[in-house]
Amino acid sequence: MNDPIRWGILGASNFAQRDMAPAIHAARGNVLSALATRSPDKAAPFADLVPGLRIHDSYDALLADPQIDAVYVPLPHTMHIEWGLKALDAGKHVLVEKPVAMHADDIAPLIAARDRTGLIAAEAYMIVHHPQWHLVRELLADGVVGRLRHVEAVFTYDNSGDPANIRNRAATGGGILPDIGVYTFGSTRWATGAEPDAITHADLDWEDGCDVLARVSARFPDFTAHWVNSMRLLPEQFVLFHGEAGLIRLTAPYNAARFGEAWVEWRGRDGVTHTRSWPGVDQYVLQVEAFAAAVRGEAAFPWTLEDARGTQKVIDMAYAAAGDRPVS
Repeated sequence: MNDPIRWGILGASNFAQRDMAPAIHAARGNVLSALATRSPDKAAPFADLVPGLRIHDSYDALLADPQIDAVYVPLPHTMHIEWGLKALDAGKHVLVEKPVAMHADDIAPLIAARDRTGLIAAEAYMIVHHPQWHLVRELLADGVVGRLRHVEAVFTYDNSGDPANIRNRAATGGGILPDIGVYTFGSTRWATGAEPDAITHADLDWEDGCDVLARVSARFPDFTAHWVNSMRLLPEQFVLFHGEAGLIRLTAPYNAARFGEAWVEWRGRDGVTHTRSWPGVDQYVLQVEAFAAAVRGEAAFPWTLEDARGTQKVIDMAYAAAGDRPVS
């Protein structure tokens, strides 16, 4: 049996504590070995999860730890490229939280460093590891909906009561499109294998330099898409793939098991409705296991930095089409 992949986490973020640290701890063939934080209070929940966890008081110290194979980077968005590059230069495989960068062109140095070092570097885009999305991709490829004509995707939540949240701060790469526009935009791209020709409509609401509500429409070669993302609306998420001969609907496409049970429904002209669900599947655990398989050379990681760059390009296009980003 292969030795487990030994992980370190840069920063004790709430998301790392709630989702990724437990996922690393639960994933087969992986162990959470170290955390970098100067705050004993923030380190405590991680140490409770993994007794004996090594706590480093700086990110550089963790990267210098010879007992770390892979590093997870959940830092503010504007720090992802910097510390992803440092992790690769330190000889560590690196899983960078989304979005990898604030602009598509900024991802090029990380791709170059990945290729130069031969290490695995990828974006933590957990939805492509969930079997519901693999089913949707197969159904579309098999022509279950006939000719696909439209995709409707909604992902919203409300963090208006948390002004200190990095998503509400322009200086830390805040904004709704970097945070969850990656999911509505990226899932459409990944499921269909298509790229948009143009953004046909982009209406963004801004607060303190951050986009907080986005309504974006795109034209693809064979279909249209409309995406709604917000951090000022009641939580909701769904995706609808609507074709001439059928449709596919996902009711918890992005936060499966957190927002609701993963559930895919599809039907055709015969009116017969088919459903499938995946109770108990943790896409974060699957993501860690897939990353470890890539490190061991057992399988390709299903979401590359090039995939991440493609989605960021669409986000860049949406901002350009909106044309009203406040000057900071």
